[in-house]
Parts: sequence; structure tokens; C-alpha cells
Amino acid sequence: MSKVRVRFAPSPTGGLHLGGVRTVLYNYLFAKNKGGDFIVRIEDTDQTRFVDGAEQYIFDCLKWCGIEPDESPLHGGNYGPYRQSERKEQGIYQQYADQLIKEGHAYYAFDTPEELEQIRKKIPNFQYNQHYRVAFGLRNSLSLPENEVSNLIEKGTPYVIRINIPKDIIISLKDMIRGEVSFDSWQIDDKVLLKADGMPTYHLAVVVDDYLMKITHAFRGEEWLPSAPVHVLLWKYLFGLDKMPEWAHLPLILGPSGKLSKRDGAKYGFPVFAMNWFDPKTNELTEGFKEKGFLPEAFINLLALLGWNAGTEQELFTKEELIEQFSIDRVHSGGAKFDYEKAKWFNHEWIKKSGTDSYKLQAKAIFEANGITITDDAKFETILSLVADRCTLIPDFYTQAIFFFKTPETLDADAVKPKWTEEKKIFFTEWIDKLQLIGNWELVTLEDNFKELATAKNIKPGELQLPFRIMLVGGKFGPPVFVIAAAIGKEETIKRIKNALQQF
Repeated sequence: MSKVRVRFAPSPTGGLHLGGVRTVLYNYLFAKNKGGDFIVRIEDTDQTRFVDGAEQYIFDCLKWCGIEPDESPLHGGNYGPYRQSERKEQGIYQQYADQLIKEGHAYYAFDTPEELEQIRKKIPNFQYNQHYRVAFGLRNSLSLPENEVSNLIEKGTPYVIRINIPKDIIISLKDMIRGEVSFDSWQIDDKVLLKADGMPTYHLAVVVDDYLMKITHAFRGEEWLPSAPVHVLLWKYLFGLDKMPEWAHLPLILGPSGKLSKRDGAKYGFPVFAMNWFDPKTNELTEGFKEKGFLPEAFINLLALLGWNAGTEQELFTKEELIEQFSIDRVHSGGAKFDYEKAKWFNHEWIKKSGTDSYKLQAKAIFEANGITITDDAKFETILSLVADRCTLIPDFYTQAIFFFKTPETLDADAVKPKWTEEKKIFFTEWIDKLQLIGNWELVTLEDNFKELATAKNIKPGELQLPFRIMLVGGKFGPPVFVIAAAIGKEETIKRIKNALQQF
């Protein structure tokens, strides 16, 4: 068996959607599981939709996810160029389009966009296919006399090249997920293969490039399944079906109202792109999972399970575990519903199991954006580890740990007042005097001192810890209260107790 080679072939037209990243991931996991190569090829044949910066954004997303291509426009390789626009300049696609014309598998079509629009107005659901290609005034090399076709070409009349779909045949392929899939040719339109500007469409380019790059397996979203018979025919005509990659059409990712769309993020309040995407054409910023506060480990973990399972109860997988256990025959054929609450659960679990190195830089940036300068990185990491199990998204570190760096602006006094007594007030007043005398400001010393005074005052220490917590934190949350006091220091602890006594 030849070495496994898979490819992800995005168009640089916008942000990288959840579904796109999952396609990347499944390609990558399959290749690495088989000891193969993962290739990124940029399909920039549609220059009208090209967006500056989109290609670099795609590679930035892959880098964040920890998915490194073996070959790409940035990484090089032996099968370049890895941008279709550069391959077009070498005349690669034109020669195969000419071969199809010569063998009768494709034809010239001279219809202008305006002419086709007029036909669409006359014929509902019009398709340029075997039913209409020689009728209704369509101008192509199947309907026009040969000399007229030659004259049009010699005069430089713009044309496209369309595939000539045969009549009354069944086109079949074996899908690795769905099994045998068949199509009746009468339902398939004659897709454009080469546009008037000489650029190939996806249909021609994907077949030619997969052949020349020796792609062995092709995974893509199920929305491309209707195009599969065109590609099967092109493989048959140009290279032979024995050279065709094995296909797998991945299930849709579903949102609250059907297929998860790029608009669902704004509508339902969750990200749909891997990273923030700023669209220079619309000046719109769309939030990404990274900026929302997701760890890349959690992101690829949750994506892997959107349509695949390992056949066990395990839910948390490292990238290495995913590579080891991934199998395409465990990918579902039905759509997988994206659950944002479950996605956050994954992130929470990964924050708990990851070390601070995974999130300290992003957390530090959030603190500093809010005016908190971090001067002691070691102490900062200790504080992050203290609150990690209370954080679902990385911005939660700020809300869960800000009291370590800043006196609370408000206190939840209502949680204290119902059980607040004069005896408790006297306790904290006297404890301030004792704290002033403590030289060894450590957790154990503080806790022992606290309990000794409580016992002397005949008050249960547990009844005093909630007021003390609210004095230091502002609310009923946070790590052990003496840990907090030890971290913020003597002066700040005493200041916060005095401030709270006034409010209580």
C-alpha cells in the first residue's frame, strides 16, 4: 500500500469555521495514525471571493490548534506549488481541460452571464445539463456548428469549459463512511471546469491536484457529496478510477436551528470560528474560540467528538491519544449537534488538568488589559493554580482571582449581616491587633492564631470564616481563606478587615 497522503484544501475567503477545523483534524488524525503526510493546499481559484489575510489566518489557526502540516505553501514540499493560482500560471489545468475537450468529455460554452440569467427567468430551477444544453438558445460547441465554434474562439469570444455529463448512466462511488453511494446522471448538471479567466473551478482543480500530489484519501464535508459524481467522472476520464483517492464525506455539524452557520455565533452567543476573524470587506469582527478563552487542547478534543467516538466512555483525549485511537470507521454518518455548554465543560476539564503554562500568558494579558500589572510571575502562576478548578474560560481567571491584586470594590454584606453579632465584631477588632504582631506571615500561623482567638472567645471558627472570606474577597467564593490572606500580605489583610467592619 502506498504511503497515506491526505490534504486540507481551504479557500482564503474568510474565517475558519468549526466544520473546517474538524475536517482539518480528521485528515490530520487519520494521516498520523497511518504514519502518513498531511498537506495543506490553498484553493484560491475564485479570485472574486479572495480576502487579503485569509490565508495567513488559516495557518495561524492551525498553529494554535497544534496541527502542523507536512507540506503547504509555507512548509514547502515535493509536490508544489501549493496554491492553485500558482499552478494555473504553469498551465497545469488548461492541458487537462484541453484533453477533456479533445476526447469529447467536455465542451466550450459561450453563454454570457446575462444570457443565462434570462433563461433562468424562463425556466424554473434551470440547470445547464443534458436536457437543455442543445436547446433554448444555449451557445456551446454541442449546439453550434463546428465552424461557428472555431470562429468564436478565433475572435477571442469569452468561454467556459463544461463537463459533458453522459446521458442515462448511474455513477457510483464507495464512501468510507456511507458505503456505496449512487447518482443518476440525468440529475447532474454540466459543471464549469475552466472559467473564462482561465482559472479552474474546484471540480477540475481538486481532481488534477489530488492526482499530481498523490493524495490517497480525501475527506470533506457532506455538502460536497452532490459534486462527487462529477469528480468520479473526471477521475475516470483523466487518470483512471484505480488512481482515485478513497473518499469520506463527513457529517454536518448542527446548530440550534439546522446546519451550524457562520451567523449562528452572533445569533446564539457562542463562537463559530477557531480564532477572531476580522473581515476587511465588511469591517466586522467575529469572535473565535481562542479569544473566548478556550484552550487549544480542549478545542480539538471537543471537535474530535463531534461525529466520532472511540467506542469507550472516555471523553478527554490528548492529541496523541486521538492520533492513536482515531479510526474513520467510527465516524458517524448523521449530523453532530454542537452544544456550547458541553464545549465549555471540555474547556473547564482541560483547565483543571493542564499546567499554568497552558494559559498563563493569555490570563496575564487579560489582567494587564484591566490595569493590573503582574510583576511576580511565580506568584501569579501560584494564584492561577489556586483558582483553576473554578474557571471555565480563561477570562474567568480574572474574575476568580482579581481580589488577590485589588481590594474588592463591593462586599456581599447581606450574606453576613443576618448572623453578624457584637461578639464577632469584637473578635475581628481584637484579631487585627494580634495580626499586627505576627512576624511569620504564613498560612499555618494565620490559621492557628485565628482558631486560638476563636476558642478564647467561645465562638466556633466556622462561624467566623464566612465573614472573613467576604472581607477579603467580597463574595462567597475563592480558594481557602487563609491561603488568600497569606498571599495578599499583612497590610492588605488588615486593611480589608477594617474596611469590612465599617460596612458590616
